[in-house]
Amino acid sequence: MPSMQRNDPRQYDDLAAEWWRPDGPFALLQWLAAARAALIPPADAPGRVLIDAGCGGGLLAPYVRDKGYQHIGVDLGRAGLAQAAPHGMTPLNGDVTALPLASRSADVVVAGEILEHVTDLPATVAELCRVLRPGGLMVLDTVNDTRLARLITVTLGERFGVVPAGLHDPALFVSPDRLVTEFTRHGVNLTVRGVRPGLVGLFRWLVLRQAVTGRIVPTFSTAVLYQATGRRHAG
Repeated sequence: MPSMQRNDPRQYDDLAAEWWRPDGPFALLQWLAAARAALIPPADAPGRVLIDAGCGGGLLAPYVRDKGYQHIGVDLGRAGLAQAAPHGMTPLNGDVTALPLASRSADVVVAGEILEHVTDLPATVAELCRVLRPGGLMVLDTVNDTRLARLITVTLGERFGVVPAGLHDPALFVSPDRLVTEFTRHGVNLTVRGVRPGLVGLFRWLVLRQAVTGRIVPTFSTAVLYQATGRRHAG
């Protein structure tokens, strides 16, 4: 059987059992999910909807469970959605370039660690903005398109087991400037900040191979990882 190409989404089906292991290959994604949730305020009224685009195994679910949203997770991978469903999220099989959801149906749209995987960034951004209501909140995090990000995420990350081999195609990494431009076209002005893993937690997980609850913290540089938030203009 031929090996999969980089960024083949079927790899996540093969790794579906790893989503929730605290000492597994997706531990860093669990930390990122917690940091992402910290950017989402509690729902201000009953019936508010949060769409989690590219939700994978549903790692965001525990961190938004008590915020009062109907949490809908959309992903291509059925195996990941099966992992997500028991955690209080409504799973929906679909493509982020053609979300199976009504326009302006979401009060919050989240795109966590997915934008560095899409092969059609303009179409993905257009869809994320289409389903967000005017005044609604966009929350995202992704990997920057820099030599340092490629070195850490692909070259070193894969060599030392931070990232499963082959999950990323560095040609798809996206710079903050490009992302801001794409979202501005659709009426969402993003505010960007750099983030990184806390060093103590990273050492305990990566070197000591311990199951830890690590943290993602703000940093001055967006050179590797960054978060962004913005609201869709009214109208």
